[in-house]
Amino acid sequence: MTDKPALATGIAVPSSDGVSAQTRTMLWILLIVYIFNFLDRQIVNILAEPIKADLGLSDTQLGLLAGPAFAVFYALLGIPIARYADKDGTNRVRLIALALAIWSAMTAVCGLAQNFVQLLFARIGVGVGEAGCTPAAHSLISDSVPVAKRSSAIAFYGLGVPIGSLLGLIIGGIVNDLYGWRVALMLVGAPGLLLALIVLFVMREPRHSRTAEAVATASAAVPLSMREAMREIFTSRAYIYILIAASFTAFLGYGKGLWTISFFIRSHGLSTTQAGLSLAAVLGLAAAFGTWLGGKMADKFGARDKRHILTFPAFGMAIVAPVLFLGYYMENWIVAMALLVVPSIVNNAYYGPAYGCVQGLVQPRARAVAASIMLFGQNLIGLGLGPFLFGVLSDALQPVAGQESVRWVLYGAAWLGLIPAFFFWRASLRLKAELKSG
Repeated sequence: MTDKPALATGIAVPSSDGVSAQTRTMLWILLIVYIFNFLDRQIVNILAEPIKADLGLSDTQLGLLAGPAFAVFYALLGIPIARYADKDGTNRVRLIALALAIWSAMTAVCGLAQNFVQLLFARIGVGVGEAGCTPAAHSLISDSVPVAKRSSAIAFYGLGVPIGSLLGLIIGGIVNDLYGWRVALMLVGAPGLLLALIVLFVMREPRHSRTAEAVATASAAVPLSMREAMREIFTSRAYIYILIAASFTAFLGYGKGLWTISFFIRSHGLSTTQAGLSLAAVLGLAAAFGTWLGGKMADKFGARDKRHILTFPAFGMAIVAPVLFLGYYMENWIVAMALLVVPSIVNNAYYGPAYGCVQGLVQPRARAVAASIMLFGQNLIGLGLGPFLFGVLSDALQPVAGQESVRWVLYGAAWLGLIPAFFFWRASLRLKAELKSG
């Protein structure tokens, strides 16, 4: 059976060989949920400048809204929710539907905020809701697809990151210019409530369709305590290296995600619509392609040698660092954006390989917790500190760099990509010895 096209970009659903129609439906729905996840999370990036002007915020406050306000609660709640998702009796479908309803409602509430404090608490609410999604989704996927297709299946789910961010740029930019930033936030939040009902009534929990023998085996298994789960997770050196690499990748990715938009608006004079459409069409599609490509390459070359599951992100990130620097250096905005295409492809290729490895480095009873710790690092360090510290540095450099302070910060961020590249390489050397077969 041939692959089904996922989008007009040519992205395909993981091969149906050994994957049931029900599982393929689940993958599609989870992808749409994750698109809404990142659409609601990242739309504030394109709306940052109008929000700043309307509410009179500083760059530091903008960074706080885009980062720590969301990330701290997301990260802290993620691990206990994942622990709950790993329990054999938990219905992960209901958990995802509830989480989706909460974050969608709170995104709409963001549009009603009249000052910084109100917007801060609304963003916290978005983070609380979104904490219940991805660990449960990764656990569902790992229980439903063959091991040989795990990286590409998780990468397919991970397409929600660039597609959601892409749609946030387009919708946020256009709706803001037409009706304002408040309408944009309410417009993207409301449909998630309907999607939550679709998740609840269409998706099925795989645990409920197991054979009597499988149920008996699961019931007889002694649940891992939190200490046992943590011990298993952190005795894996490969996991620790991946955690460091993914967290630093997220730190740079979230930081650049917010401030690259401001860079094109401030340094190149683009409007929010121009910046949103241009970045979505060029960098958004490049990121989506990179996410898909990373999963495909991991499954293909990892089948020959497990070390090669992480080869592409490890060496690719190192190679594109100077290209990224040149992109921020160029004065012509079209040339600058063109130079950011290849780095966007490569820097998003890690998702499927990294999270696929995480699911294979621990036993099934610890998978959601292992994924949640990765998300903890990515969100607390990445989303929590990336946009915020980039904003602090921009404010600190303004007396010297003036309007170009964001550009100066992005210069440094380009070269810091060498750090996660090193740790992905170190993790790759451990995969042959540590990856489990199931």
